[in-house]
Amino acid sequence: MFTGIISAVGKVAAIDRAEGRATFRFATGKLDLAGLKLGDSIAVNGACLTVIAFADKEFSADLSRETLDCTTLGELQSGASVNLERALSLGDALRGHLVNGHVAGVGAGINMQPDADSARLSIELPESLARYVARKGSVCVDGVSLTVNAVAGPVFEVMIVPHTQTETIISAYVPGTHVNIEVDMIARYLERIVQYTGENQGQS
Repeated sequence: MFTGIISAVGKVAAIDRAEGRATFRFATGKLDLAGLKLGDSIAVNGACLTVIAFADKEFSADLSRETLDCTTLGELQSGASVNLERALSLGDALRGHLVNGHVAGVGAGINMQPDADSARLSIELPESLARYVARKGSVCVDGVSLTVNAVAGPVFEVMIVPHTQTETIISAYVPGTHVNIEVDMIARYLERIVQYTGENQGQS
């Protein structure tokens, strides 16, 4: 589990691509790696990855075809900046929202407008995800947990405060930038419960 509060902006240091998979090495910037162990989880742009090797200020992770195809990580090139967050440990303070690190789909940033010292960011979702996003609910964008200000069809709007602009990759978004989206997991489970109940009514 994660909080959706980005700990550091890192960079893609190297990529070893092969058929159906890739191994990424990430430079971790100011991310605290104290106590890190092989097999620990680090969210990269909101996607939970497993540490397979690490050294001072770097770690590596294997990415499967599923991760490459279903997130923006397959689009990354060496030198790209990424949001990083280490997984919560038992007893850690929950400073944000509960985030799973399971990317539901890829959206597109379509507009970023200044609003005082903040910015209003509009993102278009795939139609399959639009029903899970509600005004004043939470949504995770590239690992950043944000509160939804408005929803209009497949487009939702969030406010990006100065701290988030400074401490994440969001300030570099341009129209059309692809972003990883994690929607509210409770909404997805409720939908599945209703669906399953409907499928099985009258079978007992």
